[in-house]
Amino acid sequence: MADPASSFGGRVPLSPRQALVCAALGAVLWLVAALLLRWLGPMGIYDGAARIWLYLLIIPGSAPFILLIARAAGLARSQIAIGAAFGTMTAILLDGIALAWFPALYGGEIEFVAGAGAVILWGGGVFMALGWVFNRA
Repeated sequence: MADPASSFGGRVPLSPRQALVCAALGAVLWLVAALLLRWLGPMGIYDGAARIWLYLLIIPGSAPFILLIARAAGLARSQIAIGAAFGTMTAILLDGIALAWFPALYGGEIEFVAGAGAVILWGGGVFMALGWVFNRA
């Protein structure tokens, strides 16, 4: 079997199929998160203790999706961190585009847009950190 890194000139140790699956699932997870945050924003999810709970729940809530991406992309244990990073890269790129050109995706009020953007950035960091943890497992 060929070295997966050779598919990208040695830069990314994922095959083209693995990279595509990680990117596609990163995009889907981002969209689901954005729509969920739009729905939850008016319920006060960004206020007081609710924000703390939201941030804390993202940690265990992300773990199953790391495993989903790893399984769907056929990642080896040594590829989980880069797969998570690749999916997160896609999500953060889409989030940047949405925040700049389609802020209504997150709700009409500036606090909902800012709150959702912050949560998605936090989630991206958590996702990459968990990818690293699972990579080392």
